[in-house]
Formats: sequence, structure tokens, C-alpha cells
Amino acid sequence: MDKSETHTNTKIKSATESGFDRNLQQQYQDNGFVVIRNLLSKQQLAQIGFHVDRIFQQWFEQHEATIYREKMLNMHSLTHSSYFKDRDTERVDFFSAILPQTLTQKVDNLFSVPLYFHNSQLFFNPTNSERQPYWHRDLQYSDLSEIEQQRELPNMLSLHVRIPLVDEKGVELIPGTHKRWDSELERNVRLQINGHRNTEKLPNALLTEVNRGDVLVFNAQMLHRGAYKYNKQRKALDLCIGEVHPLLSEFVDKQALPNIDELTDIENKSWYVRALDIAERNKQN
Repeated sequence: MDKSETHTNTKIKSATESGFDRNLQQQYQDNGFVVIRNLLSKQQLAQIGFHVDRIFQQWFEQHEATIYREKMLNMHSLTHSSYFKDRDTERVDFFSAILPQTLTQKVDNLFSVPLYFHNSQLFFNPTNSERQPYWHRDLQYSDLSEIEQQRELPNMLSLHVRIPLVDEKGVELIPGTHKRWDSELERNVRLQINGHRNTEKLPNALLTEVNRGDVLVFNAQMLHRGAYKYNKQRKALDLCIGEVHPLLSEFVDKQALPNIDELTDIENKSWYVRALDIAERNKQN
């Protein structure tokens, strides 16, 4: 193969990747979510899983009774410094593992705005069978009024970047609800008013199916709920990512971010740097 042939193949590959990214962008704009297939390698998943398993086990053993009583289905802040006492090197490794360049580059290309790392969550099947999947928009758990939530919907880019550590049918979504507010039925169900429950079926719901290596990106403010009955085991790491917004950035927890010394050892750090800038501004205010 001569140099001209190599150059031609490179250009074709770049054009194909660009077209693929445009298709993902259009899918997100239309639906509020995309599934990026086979993005992460087995080695990358093994590195993530090594840390996640230890952290989750530690947290679960400490809170098992509460998890059952409160019907919990996730934990948050897996990168918090409290999980890495005398494990400084492991913390840097974990920060690096959850944001490989293959992931950040793809998501950056998808949205073309400066993104920052807000936090992390791990979703699992509830130990209490009384817990049923419930429809919600993440912002409804804030102090904002419903009018304010509706007003800010088009101004806010708040994402879940889901890395399934086991294959799952784990999330139901209502496509398009990232850019429109509830119908009357959706509102009644989500808020459990007028005789409705938030566990009811809703029309146009789509159950997502992702495998190890895939990444699901969806808007945190769209109508969604978890799915438990399809999965014997559920272990999904969600990275909470977003564009800076004053109603969300005030909740950035500096203890879940790398410190300055750790940051120097993280190669792919731009999302963390922006988060630390936000945390520093919050401190000054």
C-alpha cells in the first residue's frame, strides 16, 4: 500500500466517523437519548468494575438496613474521598478509568459545548420488592417550582452517561420529553395526582437495552424510570455530566472531585477542571 492509498483510507474513515456523529446528534435532538454501541473495551470495563465493586460493597455493608427500609436503588458519589482513605493512587486510577478519552471525545462531539463532571451514581436492583419503577424528571426533586422547572427545561443540558457493567434492559424513556413538558396524563402519573400512581404504564414508553461496552446517554430532565424485573442483576454506573447552569452547579461537591495534586496525574482532565472551577466559584460566593 503506497502513501496515497493510506491517505485516502484515512479520509474515508474520518468522513464515516463524522457522519456517525451527526446521526447520533440528530437522534439525541429528536429523542433525548442515544446508545453508542461498543464504545468501551473489556479492559476499560474491567478497570472501572474493579473500583466500583469495592466501593459498592463497602457502602452496601455499611447501609444494608437503610437500603432495604428506604427501598433504595442507587448510591451516589462513588469518587468521594471517603472511599479512598489510604488509597490515593487508586483514586487517581478510578478518576482516569471512568473518563477515558474514547468516551469524553464521543460525548464532546455529540454536544459541542463545554461539559463538566457533576457526580456519579451506581444503579442496582432494589433489595425491597415493594419498590416499583417510577416515572420522574430529575429536577422535580429540587426546590424549584413546577413553573420554574418547565421554564428551564430548554435551557439546561443535564445528562446521564450510563456505563452498564452487566447487560441490562434498565431504563424506560419517553422520547422527545427532553424538549416538551408533560401531557395531562404524564403529569398526573409523574406527580401521583388525580388518582394516578407514578408506577403506571405510559404511552410511547421505550425500554432501552444495552450491553457491556455500550454507553447510553440520556437527558436527566426527560421522563424516565428504571426497570428492574428484566434483570437478575443490575450494575450500571451513571456519570452525571452537564453544561454549566446556575441551578445545578451550586450542587457540585468538591469532595467528589480530584484535588490539585491528583489532577496533575489525570491525563484526560477537562471535565474535572471545569467542575473544580465551578466548586471554587461556589466557595467564593
